[in-house]
Formats: sequence, structure tokens, C-alpha cells
Amino acid sequence: METTIAAISTAMSASGIGIVRISGENAMDVISRVYRSKGGKKKIKEVPTHTIHYGYIYDGEELVDEVLVMIMHAPRTFTGEDTVEIDCHGGVFAMQRVLETVLKNGAEIAEPGEFTKRAFLNGRMDLSQAEAVMDVIQAKNEYALRSSMDQLRGSVQKAIREIREKLIYHIAYIESALDDPEHISLDGYPQELLEVVDNEQKEVKRLLKTSSDGKMIQEGIQTVILGKPNAGKSSLLNLLIGENRAIVTDIAGTTRDILEEYITLHGISLKIIDTAGIRETKDIVEKIGVDRAREMAQKADLILYVVDSSVPLDENDEEIMAMLAGKKAIILYNKTDLQPVIQTELLKEKTGHPVIPISAKEEKGITELEEVVSKHFIDSLALVKAVPLQDGRKASAIDVGTGAGFPGIPLKIAFPWLEITLLDSLNKRIKFLDEVVDALRLEQIKCIHGRSEDIARQEEHREKYDLCVSRAVANLSTLSELCIPFVKKGGEFISYKAANSQEEIEQAGNAISKLGGRLAGVQELILPDTDMGRIFVCIKKEKNTSKKYPRKAGTPGKEPL
Repeated sequence: METTIAAISTAMSASGIGIVRISGENAMDVISRVYRSKGGKKKIKEVPTHTIHYGYIYDGEELVDEVLVMIMHAPRTFTGEDTVEIDCHGGVFAMQRVLETVLKNGAEIAEPGEFTKRAFLNGRMDLSQAEAVMDVIQAKNEYALRSSMDQLRGSVQKAIREIREKLIYHIAYIESALDDPEHISLDGYPQELLEVVDNEQKEVKRLLKTSSDGKMIQEGIQTVILGKPNAGKSSLLNLLIGENRAIVTDIAGTTRDILEEYITLHGISLKIIDTAGIRETKDIVEKIGVDRAREMAQKADLILYVVDSSVPLDENDEEIMAMLAGKKAIILYNKTDLQPVIQTELLKEKTGHPVIPISAKEEKGITELEEVVSKHFIDSLALVKAVPLQDGRKASAIDVGTGAGFPGIPLKIAFPWLEITLLDSLNKRIKFLDEVVDALRLEQIKCIHGRSEDIARQEEHREKYDLCVSRAVANLSTLSELCIPFVKKGGEFISYKAANSQEEIEQAGNAISKLGGRLAGVQELILPDTDMGRIFVCIKKEKNTSKKYPRKAGTPGKEPL
């Protein structure tokens, strides 16, 4: 790049420190014209790369600011060019004066995103990583930040590179065969090539499909509140965001336009959209609002259908229930403080979605919902602290002792590319989970009834999984014998444990080793917005498990290794 660019890299607001960045082939010349060391003898152009120097910025003979200057020579920089960062005082005027001085001495003002653009043009990152830079800056929650950082490290690039390398190999093979048909035969090769191309097409489609999941994580789950007029939609919005954002009256049709608000529920961002009540109306303005509500329902990631339990269902409810087809939805059975005329069983039957009784007016039901989210869903998804799942690579996982489907179902919802198996010894739980999977329209997930001691000996399950997880309440030595046999060599077993489990973990060392595993680490954390401590025990499968394990049903619990 011929030009040398500069810009303020921190927010234009009063703060302790502000940063002015310079990048380009003349960056060292520019800083040498404006920088003076404390003694006035240091030549900034001659200092070693990746060092920091105390001194002053001067505009001619006028002192501008006291600074720290970081010198970084190409190519080991963000842009791949010579780069200088000036750490000055964080006042808006101070930063502007330093930048003006830099511009006066040979630099040009950078265009928005130009530093990242140069990083891409100079081969420091690919387009997916360049996109991730802004996603990191704009991340609204921890999961968005982790997803962006994973992409920034090159997870998408790696997946694409693997696809490209396979295709290049086969192209080279074909060209070699055409050049040397006497020694390289293509007999039967078309069928093999067709299989390869088909697999790579599926992989590309999977990557494209996960892009919408990434967008959901970054921008928030688009959550649309639907219902008839006066069902309590606006009251629910106000309750969720904690302020009177929407006007609430007893007059039907008060809400005539959409209202959008962002909330973060235990680390998960929701874009909450309140809509006009669904009904036939002759009011022109209200009709526009109803049409917009229908439009937003089509685009929704999640629908909260608010039902006034004190009013019988009618044709408007039928229209709303039709909108739920093929959508993830929750039915909020509102106004439980009044005499109900609708049965929750009827709503479950008609919609096929879970029904939660609430009273938006009296603020009942919401706290219980949040508690469930915290103790189960967030706890389940906290697994990302221990093992990277955000990169979209196809993987198989088994949830041993899944109970009500935790953590397996939340993991499947958050990371749809995972192939999940839910295993439990109680048949009634498996029947319940089959209904949940069907209601949520989840794919590539199966529910199995059986004891792990028996299932782990079956060829289709033994050492077939990349990941085994378990929140089951059992001694770690016992859990290891029940779970490690499911894990393929190179895979991992993650056990959810309470915060006071250090002694139990130490005692399980012998069992882990006998089963072919190695204690790879222990990740501790406090669940967001709670005082609940959690430990993730990470066990790496290094050797195949002896065929004598697991022992017969009941023995691992009675006689831990």
C-alpha cells in the first residue's frame, strides 16, 4: 500500500487512555517526526520491533501530549504493514490533537474498516475472519463473543480449506490419469468421485445452514409476541424489559405498530418484538399494524403466543395457531389470576407446543421460567466453556442419563450440526423425550431406552462418539465406567459436577486410566446471574477401552474402579 493511514482506534468519549493507530510503509517516518523521548536522544525508527517507549508528541515545537508509543514492524502486525500505536490521554480533544499532528506529518485519515481491509489484502486473514472482527466488537452476549472469536481463529476457514483440499486432490488425480492412462486407471472412479462430490456438497450446505444459527447468536433470537387484542402482549413486553415501554390500556387495539427491544436473559440475547393484536378490523391504521404482525411472525425465530385464558378461543386464535406451524413457539397461558375458560390441555393438543401459565399483570410465572432457564438451559450450554462447539464441524455426541433431556436437547438447539443421542434407563422418560423432539422438530437426534452398561457393549454405540456428556448424579469413578466406553479414541467425556467435587475427581484417577482416559482439565465457573458453582471434568480418550468394561449392570455403582 502506498499510503500510510491513521485513525483513532478507541471510542470517541472521555476515558483514561485513547489509542491512535498508524499503518503503512511510511509509519516509522511519520512517528519519528512527531515523537520525542524524555531525554530527546532516542531515535524511534531504530528501536526493536514490538517494543513500547515513553515520550511526548510534538507539533513542531508545541507539546501535544505525554504518550506511550508501541512500535511494530511488518509483517508481524494486524495489517501486515509497519504499524505504530500511540497510547495518549483519553480525552476527546487530546486524541483529536494527536491525530491531527500525525496527519500533518504524512499520514492520511483511514476509511472505516480500512485497517481490517489491509489485513485481508495482505493475506493476514480471510474474509470470514475479517467479518468476525466486527462481530467481536459488536457481540451482545458471551455466546456471540465466543462464536466470533472462534471464527476469528479460523474455524470457518479450516472447514472450507478441508473441502477445497479434497476436491483439488481428485482434480489432480484425474489430470494425472489423463496424462498417464497406462499406469493410472479411472475404472470405477466416476462412482467414487460422485460419492466424494456428494459428501462435499452436503458439507457446504451444512456450513450454509449454520450461518443462520450464527446470525441468531450474534444479533439475538428474533422473538415475536403474538396474540389477540388485550391478551396481555404489551404487559408481557414491559415485564420482560423491566420498564413501561409499551402503552397498556383496557381498550382493545391499543398497540397498532411493532415495538422492538433487546433483552439478555442469562447471557442469551433476545430481540423482543411486540405486535398489534391479530383480528379482523376496519380501522385502516390498525389493519396496517395487524398485517405487520403477520409479516413479523413469518420471519420469527421464536414466537411467544399469549393466550387470554379468561376468553374462549375464536377464529383469530385459529389463525394465530396456523402461524405456529413449522415454528419454534411457546404458549403463554396468561391472566391466570382470573377464572379460566380455556384448558391448558386443549392448547397443547391444538398447537403441539409447550404451555406455560403466567400472569403478566401480577408478574407470576416469569420468575419460574427464568429459573428453569438458568438451572437447566444455561447450565447445559455452559459446556462451551470446556469444549469448543461453535465451529460448526459435524460431530456425534451422546448424553448419558439424560433425564428430561439436559444437556442434550439444549445443545442440539444451540448447535444443530451435532448428531445427538439421548440415553436413559427409564422408558417413560424416553417416551417424553420422543414427544419433545417431535414438538421441537429436531433432526439428527435419537432417544434410546436402556442401561449404559448394556448399550455401551453394542457395536453401533461402543467407541462411536466424539463427545459424551453427563449431568447424572453419580460418583465420577462410576460415571467414567458408564461413559468412557462410548467415546472414540481422540474424543472426550465431559462430566458436569458441583463446585465441591475436587476430592471425588482425585479419587477417580485410577478408574479413568484403566478405561483408556486421561484427565485433561477441570473447568470451574459460576453460572451467569447466579451464585451456582459448576465444574466441568474433561477426560480425553487416549486408548481403546478394554472389552471387560463396562461390567454387568449395577456393578459400576456398587464396586467403583
